[in-house]
Amino acid sequence: MMKVEKERKRIREFLDLVDNDKYDLRKYSKPVLVYYIDETKKVKYSLWENDLLERFGLSNVDGWDYEEDISFCPDWVEDEEDDDWDDDDDDDF
Repeated sequence: MMKVEKERKRIREFLDLVDNDKYDLRKYSKPVLVYYIDETKKVKYSLWENDLLERFGLSNVDGWDYEEDISFCPDWVEDEEDDDWDDDDDDDF
């Protein structure tokens, strides 16, 4: 299932971490990062203009431009619900 990120700050963070300088966000008036994570933990992604994505819909996106290992991506890409690994209650002796 494809996911969408519309926040420019997060898109810039993603592109900086995966070290992809082929995209220039200045060329997009409203950029949208479209991505999905496959079974091998690779993130496949493309950058779209929001107007085009709204016109054709996310269901019509059938490919990607780049692929990256998930370890190079920001934490929000995995969208993990379980953030209890850092228990701050350790200090409550």
